[in-house]
Amino acid sequence: MNKIKNNSYVLFFFNNSKKWLAKISKEKELHTHIGVISHSKAIGKEFGSRLITNKDKYVYLLEPTIHDFIMKIRHGTQIVYPKDLGYIAARAGIQSGQKIVEIGTGSGSLTSFVAGIVKPRGHVYTFDVNEEFMKIAKKNIEKAGLIKYVTMKKLDLKTTKKVPVSNADLVLIDLGDPWTVLEQARKMLKGSGGIFAICPTMNQLEKLTAAFVQNEFTDIECTEHILRTIEAREGKTRHSFQGIGHTTYLAYARKAFFGRGKLKKTINNKSPSKT
Repeated sequence: MNKIKNNSYVLFFFNNSKKWLAKISKEKELHTHIGVISHSKAIGKEFGSRLITNKDKYVYLLEPTIHDFIMKIRHGTQIVYPKDLGYIAARAGIQSGQKIVEIGTGSGSLTSFVAGIVKPRGHVYTFDVNEEFMKIAKKNIEKAGLIKYVTMKKLDLKTTKKVPVSNADLVLIDLGDPWTVLEQARKMLKGSGGIFAICPTMNQLEKLTAAFVQNEFTDIECTEHILRTIEAREGKTRHSFQGIGHTTYLAYARKAFFGRGKLKKTINNKSPSKT
């Protein structure tokens, strides 16, 4: 039986719009519009149980998933949402044991999600230039219990000459100008390794796809993912008035070898024709 202990993380769930993620401490209380939730009353209960507040409202005690941690993390920057995370994992084929590079740590939502997949044998190497954002990201990754699968470093990969990682399975880029690090990303990838870039605008997509070709990437695909929830109730099911619409565009490609250097060498070494 999976029971709640002191220092366990719990999602206090009232409904889809009212839920609170908290680290259990027997001295604490959570004050909400539906009443006071005493942490001590949750200790020893099985996940899935419910508590009654002092206003006779009840909340369910749910074990948080990575989705819950991501949606409740502190935002230093715009996060990558679960609707996009799922496609990234499926398209890139992320699996346990892989070596993943992330350029642009942000708030750590993408970092946490990927680390949760590649653990325990894999690892995520994430790089950023903003120390304040990295501090926030580190706390978020620690809260999700995934920090031991992540290496964080302040490094500007736009200017560094020596790449810090080699033979990576996937590079994730979350920068405003992702094309500026494609050369470095390529050096870090294994042959046929994938790359995903987060692009808020279509102008970025245009410039990036051209840079993909220039840097010898193939299998290029650009997508947008819209999630629409349904209010399913007997006799009155309808589309929800709430939801997450456009968040970002995703650009995917794979490292290839176009043979340009070989072709150039062949042309240069070709014997001159006799006349």
